[in-house]
Amino acid sequence: MDDIAPVNRAQSAPLLMAEAEPPAFAPRIWQVGALCRAIAETLESRFNPVAVRGEISGFSRAASGHCYFSLKDAQGQIRCAMFRRAAGLLDFTPRDGDVVEVLGRLGVYEPRGDLQLIVESLSRAGQGALFEQFLRLKAKLEAEGLFDAGRKRALPLLPRGIGLVTSPGAAALHDVVTALRRRAPHVPVVLAPASVQGAQAPAELVRALQSLYALAQAGQLDVILLVRGGGAIEDLWAFNDEQLARTIVQSPVPLVCGVGHETDFTIADFCADLRAPTPTAAAELAAQPQQAWLGALDLAQERLRQAVLRRVDAAGQRLDSAAARLGRPSARMGVQQLRLGRAVHRLRYAVQTRLQQAQARLEASASAHGNGVRQRVDKAQQRLERHQLSLQALDPRLVLQRGYAWLADADGHAVTSVGQTHAGQALRATLADGEVDLVVTPPRLI
Repeated sequence: MDDIAPVNRAQSAPLLMAEAEPPAFAPRIWQVGALCRAIAETLESRFNPVAVRGEISGFSRAASGHCYFSLKDAQGQIRCAMFRRAAGLLDFTPRDGDVVEVLGRLGVYEPRGDLQLIVESLSRAGQGALFEQFLRLKAKLEAEGLFDAGRKRALPLLPRGIGLVTSPGAAALHDVVTALRRRAPHVPVVLAPASVQGAQAPAELVRALQSLYALAQAGQLDVILLVRGGGAIEDLWAFNDEQLARTIVQSPVPLVCGVGHETDFTIADFCADLRAPTPTAAAELAAQPQQAWLGALDLAQERLRQAVLRRVDAAGQRLDSAAARLGRPSARMGVQQLRLGRAVHRLRYAVQTRLQQAQARLEASASAHGNGVRQRVDKAQQRLERHQLSLQALDPRLVLQRGYAWLADADGHAVTSVGQTHAGQALRATLADGEVDLVVTPPRLI
């Protein structure tokens, strides 16, 4: 204890200061661009080149030929860019949901400070999880016969009403309504609103379709459109729902599915009676242009008018020929009169029947085109009636009623000249109300 020297506090103070933490220094102040470049250089030296496996989402190809998309899995995602040179080497068309393996270089897009992967090569690595679900459901429903071509129905040429299922806020609604107003403004359209994206969308789509089915069964709708604009596989997933698929095949009228773009396919497309590449195309398939039908109606009216005129002209020629033959009575005048009467009756009945049928058809379709054809048919009928009056005027019985008689010898030959007679010859005179036997006295020439 005596060997221990007392502590000199004055001498120990500097020692304590030496053992304390050094004072903190202020961090370096970076320029934003310089920091982005430093991060990019660090990534370059630490990771590149890098190979990544993931599922494609939001794939798009710009007009320049460059491709942009994201790679994702359950834990995260990264933006990718594939320039035209590398994209031109692809041997398939990447789509959302594809699981791929890419080789590229990590970098920083300095104008926005975004981390991105510049893809230099891309190859398939199998189907994405969503796409695998899609394939499983497709195989199941196809095995049950929901996609059979035999159950597909043709669309009506002239629908009385069109049902429409889509979101009220979707661009597809505007596209469909615009197309229908342009092509068939006379056809009523009934909208059954429903969500087209999200967890609640399948149930809403089912309820909307069922509400339209009730109207179709009541005879108010002849075709139904199920439409939505394009999007990624996640955006269109509501249309890959099994309950929706089974509801679609229960439609009492033909159903057209126009979901996404031309390259997009959903389970709803396979179940529908007809798949349209876009919502606008669905509307065009469901409603033929009004002008085309009006043109066809005009053509039909003209053909009918020509047919009626040809029939009336032919009838007039037959009447003229009959009138010419009746101008000089013969031995068979009575028989010919009877035959002619029956022919006139049949002809009049046939022409009037055809005219009445044609007039009925024309009246049903001429409301939008005036009464021009009907007036021409009336004129044709008046012409036929004039011919009938002319025929009646040539009836030999009318001539007999004016005091004339038809003379015939014993053999029934007509006697039209004094030179055909001799004294004591027996003749028969046919008058308007009967016949008289005569004996010729010596003839007197006029």
